[in-house]
Amino acid sequence: MTPSIGNPVVHFEIGCKDLAGTTNFYTNIFGWTATSIPSASLLDTHSTKGVPGHITALGHEPHQYVTFYIEVDDIAETLGRIEAAGGKKVVGPIPLPDGKKFAWFSDPGGNMVALITKG
Repeated sequence: MTPSIGNPVVHFEIGCKDLAGTTNFYTNIFGWTATSIPSASLLDTHSTKGVPGHITALGHEPHQYVTFYIEVDDIAETLGRIEAAGGKKVVGPIPLPDGKKFAWFSDPGGNMVALITKG
């Protein structure tokens, strides 16, 4: 099934063991502003271009990773198509406080990518 309105990349995430150090690195290098939330730093890149993101310290594996989130209507249906095409569900779907859900999957080459439902 081909989506009629597309599935944009809407968010990025940088995983780390040292939340403060990693946050300081990116904010100092790129002039971003970070807002602390539990186990993460929300990033403001001060630009209308690109997508927002955050840095997170999960407290478990994987510690070091970079992933991006693709917005979809139906995570379960999308994960089914991913698995049928040789990918693998890794995490989720997991509900978020804002009512959205997210999931992580790996493509056939092992790249970790995330899905998030539309708001």
